[in-house]
Amino acid sequence: MKQLLNIGRMRLAVAAWLLLAACAVQAASSVHGKVVGVADGDTVTVLSAKNKRYKIRLQGVDAPELRQAFGRQSKKALSDLVFGQPVRVQLQGKDRYGRWLGKVLVAEPGCRAAHCPLTLDAGHAQITRGLAWWYRAYAKEQSVVDAATYAHAEKQARAYRLGLWQTKKPTPPWVWRRKH
Repeated sequence: MKQLLNIGRMRLAVAAWLLLAACAVQAASSVHGKVVGVADGDTVTVLSAKNKRYKIRLQGVDAPELRQAFGRQSKKALSDLVFGQPVRVQLQGKDRYGRWLGKVLVAEPGCRAAHCPLTLDAGHAQITRGLAWWYRAYAKEQSVVDAATYAHAEKQARAYRLGLWQTKKPTPPWVWRRKH
């Protein structure tokens, strides 16, 4: 009986250690800061509390290029949402251009509290407004929940003909980039 209790305690200790390790990894993979630049509808620059700049590409999102239809509208919408605002970025690694990939969380625009929670996913907001595509090619790099949520948001934006979905066959940015 004593042996079973010791095994149970060991398992509990291992589980607690794994939980702490997971929390440490999560904390290490997040950046808190303020958005100081918006390059386009899916790329922002965040200045961390330690004055380090991070160029962030929104994970799971591909917005129209600036010279493409709806490119400027997409950039403006993202800028209106995040520029000058505090954000938390869940970093996912770097892309081939050296930009960080991440989920950018910002406060709801109407929040009046002293410290608004950073819960609004800027990438999801872009898709919901019809100002970006869900980047299916990189769905495996998203959580299952995020991939499903982004897919649904794009489906709804298409159904309601929001933003770029007002046109019959909008050209996805990855196709537009190959041509230009």
